[in-house]
Amino acid sequence: MVSQPIKASPQSSNRAYSSSKKDSSIAQETFELFVGSWNIGGVSPPDNLNLDDFLDTKNSTADIYVIGFQEIVPLNPANILAPENSNLSKKWNSLIQTALNKRIVTEDRPQKVEIGETQRIYPLKKDSSDFKCVISKQMVGIFITVWARTELHGYISHPSVSCVGCGILGRLGNKGSVSIRFCLYETSFCFVCSHLASGGKEGDERYRNADAGHILSRTQFLTERHLPRKILDHDRVIWLGDLNYRISLPEDTTRSLVIKNEWSILLQNDQLKAELKKGRVFEGWHEKEITFAPTYKYDENSDNYYGSNQNIKAKKMRDPAWCDRIIWFGEGLKQINYDRFESKLSDHRPVRAIFVACIKVSRPSRETQSILLNGFPDSSI
Repeated sequence: MVSQPIKASPQSSNRAYSSSKKDSSIAQETFELFVGSWNIGGVSPPDNLNLDDFLDTKNSTADIYVIGFQEIVPLNPANILAPENSNLSKKWNSLIQTALNKRIVTEDRPQKVEIGETQRIYPLKKDSSDFKCVISKQMVGIFITVWARTELHGYISHPSVSCVGCGILGRLGNKGSVSIRFCLYETSFCFVCSHLASGGKEGDERYRNADAGHILSRTQFLTERHLPRKILDHDRVIWLGDLNYRISLPEDTTRSLVIKNEWSILLQNDQLKAELKKGRVFEGWHEKEITFAPTYKYDENSDNYYGSNQNIKAKKMRDPAWCDRIIWFGEGLKQINYDRFESKLSDHRPVRAIFVACIKVSRPSRETQSILLNGFPDSSI
């Protein structure tokens, strides 16, 4: 299968700023976020792995990139008891840095994105800005890393991380989450990268629901000034990862529908959507319509789903499913793309999304602007 660039809507590539003021000192601007999630299956990335297409650097106009990985190390006892492998996380960050900082944007037409009452418009420059890492964190196989345009770093503050282990004994990090919090101008963001409980048996979705509940209740960030401590207290919240929800249909039925590309019927039996509808998990969260094939599980280095090749004996049956997801909570976010990327690196296909986020930006009051322009009035006159 040939990798396709992200298909952003006609409104998605725009970059110019304008303000919608609710008072004299607060304006609103929009920024574009790229969010990607990839279960690597314990495979170490080749030194020459090119992430340009995954990050869609030739077409994307994102200001901030958030990339989450699961199973960047094999989930064996030695790795589970050693929460971080700095060499591997550094390697992934190096590959991301290489891809982001050689991007070239050829589009130079001014375009527009609207979210609520705000919009931003400006011509795209042919030479893209450099990107630098804001913060990254690994817990066993879970790794999340955040990158932003260099000129935004001065407006990003209070980066913080919180790790929650939900694996062995309900505490170890073979399953769980790594969450990252930061503020962009006056708006707080929280990104949750998780790997929830596995299992394809009937009722296993309850363990995934429980993991999600533990993550929401146990994630706490350091108390700083008036900043939120809990996930849902942030202004903009995005959850990404291998959520591991399966399709509640017999195996033969699932495989037959996958062959026919009958996504709508399969999604009617998707566990995550069913649990959301019943109010058992992620109440109030949103997910853009899925229009792509299930992301799990594939034969090694193949486009064939695991178990579909009669010549290869499967150790365990793993029906195709949309295990890899990106969902969001709250207001001020507009998702304009949701797709999967084609790579045979692991038994999962990564997913990615583009969001436009509305941001509160403080502006000097008219009195302050006057002082800055004209100086203080002369009291002797």
